[in-house]
Amino acid sequence: MSEAGVEPDHSVESETDIGTENTMRERAGESRLKLWLVLGANRLVITGVLASVVFVSFVLAGVFLLPPFEQTVAGGDVLDTLFTTMISAVITGVTLVVTISQLVISQENGPLGDQRERMSNALDFREYTSELIGTTTPADPSKFLAVLVETSNQRGEQLRELAEGSDNDDLRDEVEEFVDSLSDNADVVVDRLDGATFGTFNVLFAALDYNYSWKVFQVNRIQEVYRDDIDDELGRAFEDLHTSLAMFGPAREHIKTLYFEWALISLSQLISYAAIPALIIGALMTVFVDSATFTGVTFGVSDLLWVTATAFTVTVIPFLLFISYVLRVATVAKRTLAIGPLILRDSQR
Repeated sequence: MSEAGVEPDHSVESETDIGTENTMRERAGESRLKLWLVLGANRLVITGVLASVVFVSFVLAGVFLLPPFEQTVAGGDVLDTLFTTMISAVITGVTLVVTISQLVISQENGPLGDQRERMSNALDFREYTSELIGTTTPADPSKFLAVLVETSNQRGEQLRELAEGSDNDDLRDEVEEFVDSLSDNADVVVDRLDGATFGTFNVLFAALDYNYSWKVFQVNRIQEVYRDDIDDELGRAFEDLHTSLAMFGPAREHIKTLYFEWALISLSQLISYAAIPALIIGALMTVFVDSATFTGVTFGVSDLLWVTATAFTVTVIPFLLFISYVLRVATVAKRTLAIGPLILRDSQR
């Protein structure tokens, strides 16, 4: 990618750099499985997968590591130490997550003047968006983002029609390639936004596929390179497209912020629910279970090991919930650090 402010050799760049892939996965060059694990999958499913890994690992370690698990338990207060520690960790973790949620909720609180300013800013943004799209701004987040993408697509087509009348072949070719890429990307994103419900990750996940920042840069670059060949009407078409693309940035950031708040509050609720059985199981294992409590064998593995592995997995679920949600939130935050035409990832340069 050429550095901003340096005039590129557009005869070469038009062949390779103007268009981009239509999804975040294709642009990032990462596996579908990885993105599904950290972003796409239901967080409860990921928690279940992590819990299964913990359970299986515990059982395998108890079966194959020496000395045998039963001997280790009989030789000391292993269970007491393990589950006393887990009880402390659960209490500390729940307190920490609830504190984070209180900080999130506190952002929504404030004096009347602050609330009025928030409302005024929100209404101003919606009014400006309504002027941009020519109709009332949708209240549904997925439709709100979709209409911005569709508006950019329509203005791209208008730009293409006007550019066809240009005498500069390179300008026509670059606009053609750019609008083709924009249109393909817009179709994919609008299709994914259709029917997506806020509260799930689907709305934000679809919005991440729209590479608006690269498109803003390309509009600016083409205008600069061909400024002597762009008349007033074509220049207005470029500006109209630039405006619609630029509006997508703050709109997506607003939806992202709302989703982060929603996710952190949901995480606090889930961890609070999971903490109750975790504390009960941990207390039961500490007080009532020792090497003589379970003496049988099931499927070649001692019942004591089965019970301990199950109990440990239950007590660690609050932490696994935290991990599954933080993986998604941190990944989204890293991929959306910059707003505007700044490309931070090597794979997109």
